[in-house]
Amino acid sequence: MTTELIEQLEDGVLTLTLNRPERLNALTVPMTDALLDALRRAAVDTKVRAVVLTGAGRGFCAGGDVKSMADDDDANRTLESRTLQLREHMECSRLLREMPKPTIAVARGAVAGAGLSLALACDLLIASDTVKLVSAFVKVGLSGDFGSTWFLTQLLGPRARAFALLSPIVKAPEALAMGLVTRVVPDAELDAEGRALALQLASGPTITLGHIKANLNAAEQGATLAQALDHEAIRHIRCGMTEDHLEAAHAFVEKRAPKFVNR
Repeated sequence: MTTELIEQLEDGVLTLTLNRPERLNALTVPMTDALLDALRRAAVDTKVRAVVLTGAGRGFCAGGDVKSMADDDDANRTLESRTLQLREHMECSRLLREMPKPTIAVARGAVAGAGLSLALACDLLIASDTVKLVSAFVKVGLSGDFGSTWFLTQLLGPRARAFALLSPIVKAPEALAMGLVTRVVPDAELDAEGRALALQLASGPTITLGHIKANLNAAEQGATLAQALDHEAIRHIRCGMTEDHLEAAHAFVEKRAPKFVNR
């Protein structure tokens, strides 16, 4: 058990807090192990209906721990063993993107390197007006991990090259204009805004939200129109067979708010 990740489940919202504020929540092996385990459990836990990823203190996540890189703690390990461990840790990004529940990054301050990758992996990124986004990999002689190049290419298209190669620091207004963040709010309102959005999603039809994510992921991963139509058809009908769809239909007719039960 590590104290470097804090888990809190309340009202269907699982909040995962990276907890090394003195190091701007730079990732360590124990922290990333704990995050991966928490995300694997969240993906299948019916009590979890939305996931929030955030950081303690004044930053979201500064990426990998450069101090440990300078100490070269892995010097005696083989390329294969180091690659296998990193690839397993990078499943965090895939789970944030592909788990059948909405995921929200709530970020202030530094969002750098692998921290940026994790934030972009989430379905939504709510940012404080203090946020500073940077690829950062090239500045420490690394090519990028946790899906960095994939997410940047999806969001920025050809502009991803300049972002990755030149590694500019992008502040909140520009990040919003570029489409890197979903919403920017004053820092004092960030936690409340993130919580409200998570509760909104957690109270929704979780099965349906999962199928919407699956359709979007298939489109992002290169589905043809015919394949996309196939995916939409079966998932649309599947959602129509849920109790939540029937409840929503009755609520619409009765002019009241639906109460979804994730069935």
